[in-house]
Amino acid sequence: MTETRPPADLTPSRRRAVLGVLCLALMMVVAAVASLNVALPDLARDTGATQSELQWIVDAYALVFAGLLLPAGALGDRYGRKGILLIGLVVFGGASLAAIFVDDPGTLIGLRAVIGVGAALVMPTTLSIITNVFPPEERGRAVGIWAGVAGGGAVIGLLLSGLILEWFSWPAIFAVNVALAAAAFAAAIPIVPTSRSSQRVRLDPVGALLSSLGLFALVFAIIEAPQNGWLDPVTLIGLGVGAMLLVGFVLFELARSEPMLDPRLFAGRGFGVGSLSLTLQFFAQFGFLFIALQYLQFVLGYSPLEAGLAILPMALMLMAISPRAPKLARRLGVRVVGGVGLALMGVGFLVFTTLEPDSSYWRFGAGALVTGIGLALATAPATTSIVSSLPGHKQGIASAVNDLAREVGGALGIAVLGSILYSGYRSDVGPATDSLPGPAARAAEGSIAAATQVGHAAGESGTPLIEQAQAAFVNGLSAALLVGACVLFGASLIVALLAPSRIDVDATVAADPEGESAAPVLAGR
Repeated sequence: MTETRPPADLTPSRRRAVLGVLCLALMMVVAAVASLNVALPDLARDTGATQSELQWIVDAYALVFAGLLLPAGALGDRYGRKGILLIGLVVFGGASLAAIFVDDPGTLIGLRAVIGVGAALVMPTTLSIITNVFPPEERGRAVGIWAGVAGGGAVIGLLLSGLILEWFSWPAIFAVNVALAAAAFAAAIPIVPTSRSSQRVRLDPVGALLSSLGLFALVFAIIEAPQNGWLDPVTLIGLGVGAMLLVGFVLFELARSEPMLDPRLFAGRGFGVGSLSLTLQFFAQFGFLFIALQYLQFVLGYSPLEAGLAILPMALMLMAISPRAPKLARRLGVRVVGGVGLALMGVGFLVFTTLEPDSSYWRFGAGALVTGIGLALATAPATTSIVSSLPGHKQGIASAVNDLAREVGGALGIAVLGSILYSGYRSDVGPATDSLPGPAARAAEGSIAAATQVGHAAGESGTPLIEQAQAAFVNGLSAALLVGACVLFGASLIVALLAPSRIDVDATVAADPEGESAAPVLAGR
């Protein structure tokens, strides 16, 4: 295969322009994960969607996105990363445009799934292009900026959606998707260079099918578990089928001479520990965002826009510190910077466990600030560790694994921490629902949103129910985020003991057999 690689003489200004275009595409993808959450009440009113349909309008995107990341990364390595990026932007923008004119929940779920296909094509190509375009001495900072946008994009998406909903209805959120996709597409054509693997990358349809179906089943079960219960047959079957398919994928890849993803890579310090670190970071972050948005709106009474602004310090710390984190990791070591970052996240979570129904914003803001600093310190070195573990011709797969760790960790965090939250909530709110009619009691025990609606409908007599629901929610929040803190402190210990001591990003890097520049070499010292 004739190699197509980015020009070696890209000017610094051109490289910065490439980074800007790719970060715009990345922001579009990450923001879409959570942007519809604040619009669910409007969606329900306008489309008549049931609670289950609302859940799947949100989750269809994440399910397809996670399931297709690995094959999408391989396609970029094989056929060219810029081409796959442009196709993904067209799919993402086209499906978003169609969603503007839809008022049927089932059709909207299907379109969100198609948007997820576009996102899976876009996200891994953004990181793999960056690692191929930037020279070793600049690559760490570029990856750090990418990591900051990837981590803060969800918060920015929530803030933007809340701002839009102050003046417009929910279709405007899809209109923003269209505008972002169109802008990224128009800018990528002249600015982003073309690159593909220097080696012949054989397609692996069996591996792609096994990994995609396995991840579909696993993420589906994780998403459904909080609603159905972890011991429900649907949950257990989904987890079992997903595990069997992924085991089959591992065995199949081990037997191939040219695997799409060699499972042995996870035994390496950089690749394995970096992937685990990212999974646990986003387990905590997405679980926190899921819980915090409800606390801010249903307990403190914030509007969607105010809730987004309340979490903004976390996003600002991410985007300010992430570009500098790889340089710190080179000086002090991945173990130190990554381990301290995860520990700081744990400290932030401990601050959140002290929240009360009448807490001032400053306590919440302090927790968000500390958590954001910790996430910034932990994320960029973990991402750099993953992409630095594979040569240049495998950067599509490295990027896909990086993205997959985030998505699976996030889905698991929402499911596990959400289950702990609602287990505590249902237990504590129960006494306040004893005098309610059966349907109202079940609704109030199911969510704080429903309890608030029931309480307001009852007038002054509903005030005790609302107060009890808020207290019960805060108790559940404390239990859930305490578990999150323990997970983060455990992850900090793993990184401190097992991660590479530092990442060497030197002017001289390893080379592929075909001569393509590889990613930085990891030092396992």
